[in-house]
Amino acid sequence: MGSGSVLRYGPGRAFCRNAGVIVAVGALLGATTAMTPGGPAGPTGGTAFVRVNQLGYAAGSQAKRAYLMASGTESGATFSVKNSSGTTVYSAPIGANLGKWSASYPDVYAVDFPAVTAPGIYSISVAGPIAAQSPSFRIGTAANVYSGALANSLFFYQSERDGPGFIPNALRTAPGHLNDQSAMTYLTPHTTSSGRFKGDLTPLGVRVNAAGGWWDAGDYLKFVQTTSYTVDLLLAGVRDFPGQMGAGSAASNFTAEAKFGAQWLLRMWDDSTRTLYYQVGIGEGNAKTIGDHDIWRLPQADDTFGGTNPLYRYIRHRPVFRAGPPGSLISPNLAGRDAAALAEAFQVYKTSDPAFASKCLLAAEHIFDLANTAPSGKLLTVVPFSFYPETEWRDDLELGATELYFAVAGGGLPAGLPHSDPLFYLRQAAHWAHAYITGPNDAADTLNLYDVSGLAHYELYRAITQAGNQPGLEVTRAALLADLKKQLDMAVTQGTTEPFGFGFPWDVYDTTSHGAGLSVMASEYDQLTGTQAYSAYSQEWLANILGANAWGSSLIVGDGTTFPHCLQHQVANLAGHLDGTPPVLAGAAVEGPNGAATSGLVSGMILCPANGVDTFAQFNGHHAEWQDRARGGPHRRVTARLRPADRGTDLARNEKGR
Repeated sequence: MGSGSVLRYGPGRAFCRNAGVIVAVGALLGATTAMTPGGPAGPTGGTAFVRVNQLGYAAGSQAKRAYLMASGTESGATFSVKNSSGTTVYSAPIGANLGKWSASYPDVYAVDFPAVTAPGIYSISVAGPIAAQSPSFRIGTAANVYSGALANSLFFYQSERDGPGFIPNALRTAPGHLNDQSAMTYLTPHTTSSGRFKGDLTPLGVRVNAAGGWWDAGDYLKFVQTTSYTVDLLLAGVRDFPGQMGAGSAASNFTAEAKFGAQWLLRMWDDSTRTLYYQVGIGEGNAKTIGDHDIWRLPQADDTFGGTNPLYRYIRHRPVFRAGPPGSLISPNLAGRDAAALAEAFQVYKTSDPAFASKCLLAAEHIFDLANTAPSGKLLTVVPFSFYPETEWRDDLELGATELYFAVAGGGLPAGLPHSDPLFYLRQAAHWAHAYITGPNDAADTLNLYDVSGLAHYELYRAITQAGNQPGLEVTRAALLADLKKQLDMAVTQGTTEPFGFGFPWDVYDTTSHGAGLSVMASEYDQLTGTQAYSAYSQEWLANILGANAWGSSLIVGDGTTFPHCLQHQVANLAGHLDGTPPVLAGAAVEGPNGAATSGLVSGMILCPANGVDTFAQFNGHHAEWQDRARGGPHRRVTARLRPADRGTDLARNEKGR
């Protein structure tokens, strides 16, 4: 596409399955990190690189692994781990040849150094046929290694805030979409797979306060489907890891941020009429109207964008779409994950804000009761469905029922609840867990936006334990563990197909979030079983998305020494720096490598990098591409809001030392 053409840069698998959750991004490493660190050419004239977890390694971990990726055989090579003074603290021969990555890099070797435990800053030097040098990394307590990344993740959410509750920072100087405080509701239009619709929208004559929440992507749309998933994970982190994500953390306390998301979910539900609203904004326009994805601007411009020009009416006054008539059944995926988020909100805030917590629990029970448990056709996700084509829903109901069990079992309940017996929800959760395990999509995916069984099974196992292992449930703790193990073992097998051992294909959409989700699941399994069965995999999969990959790039902005710079995210692109120096949208998790790139440019986008050079192309392999630019050519669309939710929980587990 040429300059000025329209790029539909929001989420959507329609573009080579590049489903995005928050930002569309391409990254070029700037002058100081443009070339991934490597040693000088050896006698063969080849090149080699050492890939590490750029955040570092917990001192007590036995899974301290780096990777030597070379253009030729490194027979007889040795490596040395050096501290910040240049002193060698450990040396050994390189490990086994793990296989071929690409024609350019046919040899990848394991570099293991579990014996290095003293806190400090280190680097790895390789001596052999082709010399190489790693970037620096930290070894220390889990808190020292991961606390900064958790703080970055919180910064990301705060920077994504919409409405009057925005938090000023170097990227955000004014609130956006204040008109959402009195937004008109509409029927869902019939659209093409890209989101375009004919004619005009049909208003319902009802105005709602849809202000607040987080933007879904590099665009400014807001969805209940993605936000409820995010809140599910953030509140689980606040509740279960208070020292890392709750009141016990000075730098990464998500208590207020998770509440900000829950408050928006509550606004999108009219409890008095039992009406769910599921989306704010329309991505694509037509000949008579401009959609969110058609223009590139800062959010504060929207409330008056285009003056009185009717083409921009849905930019100035954003439509809110209704899921169905008052009292109608709700798509079970939305009902389950939304109920889970609001039930968790009751658990977390019932002491600090009992009035808010009570509203959340009442809404959660009412929403869950309206779940359509015999859906036909496509689930309701967003409009258009192709943006987030979710197909599984039993896991959502399992999660919703489980969190309602915990909420009701905890006591302090408000009056008027439809169900005040926690065993009602425990039985519901067991029923839907069994339905998932015996259903058509069991273990077809791992923890991410499209499949929450990895969290639901963990939570239900704990609920069954808390309830005293009640008889007559449709699922047992052993069955839940077996299903988690089934998903993890498939990931382990997948890792044997390529030398970096990643548990998800590099050439499939959402590699970053899948890697974080797998790391969470592995940690969950080990916690429930009291073993270290998947500990090494958990840490290695996390390392894969933090720089221990073929491209030598962390896939999270601000985490590590080499990370994406050229975000195709409007605020980051227009208000941030594009060379990796502050301010950047720290904590944004890019989608990661994929099997193909998308193309396009929106008028007003600052081209990045200015010279258009793709420094990562040389490292592409296994049918996967990692392209690094936001400009009128191939670029990489990425995830960033939901994925920090996955990653935040995982980082919290790591910071706590698992």
